Amino acid sequence: MSIDPIEHPTPSSPLLSRFADTLRSDSVGGFILIGAALLALLWINSPFGEAYEHLREIRFGPESLHLNLTLETWAADGLLAIFFFVVGNELKQEFVNGELRNPRRAMLPIIAAICGMVIPAAIYVAVNFSTPETMSGWGIPMATDIAFAVAILAVVGRWLPPALRTFLLTLAIVDDLGAVIVIAVFYTAEIHFGSLALSGVGLAVFWYLQRGRGLAAKLNASAIPNWLVYVPLAVVIWVLMHESGVHATIAGVAMGLLMRTSKQPGEHHDPSHGVEQLLRPWSAGLALPIFAFFSAGVAFDSMGAVFTDRAALGIILGLVVGKVVGIVGGSWVMTKLTAAELNPSLRWIDLVGMSQLAGIGFTVSLLITELSFAGAPEHLTHAKSGVLIASLIATVLAVVILGTRNRHYRAQAAVSPSEAEKSS
Repeated sequence: MSIDPIEHPTPSSPLLSRFADTLRSDSVGGFILIGAALLALLWINSPFGEAYEHLREIRFGPESLHLNLTLETWAADGLLAIFFFVVGNELKQEFVNGELRNPRRAMLPIIAAICGMVIPAAIYVAVNFSTPETMSGWGIPMATDIAFAVAILAVVGRWLPPALRTFLLTLAIVDDLGAVIVIAVFYTAEIHFGSLALSGVGLAVFWYLQRGRGLAAKLNASAIPNWLVYVPLAVVIWVLMHESGVHATIAGVAMGLLMRTSKQPGEHHDPSHGVEQLLRPWSAGLALPIFAFFSAGVAFDSMGAVFTDRAALGIILGLVVGKVVGIVGGSWVMTKLTAAELNPSLRWIDLVGMSQLAGIGFTVSLLITELSFAGAPEHLTHAKSGVLIASLIATVLAVVILGTRNRHYRAQAAVSPSEAEKSS
């Protein structure tokens, strides 16, 4: 029998159990994220804004391992790795047991996700073509914030067809995978292959301990708690990935994708679902909010220059316009050229509202912004403002469209099934 990385969580009290279940809710996690971002915005624009700047510049960590980092960097490189682990694990579940297992069923949201990344990037490039110093931000409008998007849908779309949430989840998961690839390939300045190879060895050990026999069986039979094996191993993998020059969050994604999703004899549950139950509350209640708090602090006195900065304009147009054109346009073309079809329970206007949700780039967009303009503080500030403005505009448009559609479907539910089928 192999090691089960995480035993199914059993909080010590009903109160802790209810609290953890609350944090697993899409809407609760989204609102905590929003609250953290608003707190940062209010603090930095208050008379105590200098204290906020000093806080996120506090440094700690061992210099010998190149880990003497600021709090802001620890949040982006360290805590966000937890979020990316959850994303990678969810991707693995979708590939093995979910919508992505069936290529024909997954074809439409996958193509929609790809088009929803390519078109915003193309719009950004077109806007910034004459300003080479801002071209590095082309990856910023590609991202979709799965936490925000699903939370908003949960709040405004109680009566919307379940197929719309499935479409959004599949699209956002593929989008996250695309963002991870973009970060790894295009936003890595220098790679130290020795550290990267050692990180790969650590990942191989991580994989083997879940599936192998021999040593794995001996460890599983020992009195050593599983977390004493996996937590130090995960930290070592993360440190080596950070040392290699590849963004350290890639370690989280890689470990998530290596999780075992099938049960072995004697197990009550597979490790993938067990670890998701344990880590999702930490991701939603700690990792994402802290990252948002340290990344979203943008002074309002810089907002006036946003609409004259091509980087910010490219981000706003890419997220607000490019996502809709890419997702809806790509899906429509696919239905005309292939056997792919929109779920019968959905209408194209539903997809328009959902694609506006995909324009909420927040978490990953802010991360790519940090990587794009690390050496250009002025563009960094304007680009962050662009992400926040675009995400706000996309949220408002999505709420208007999906709120209208939600009332339509609620009215449908009040009539007889035969009458509802005739209604569009």
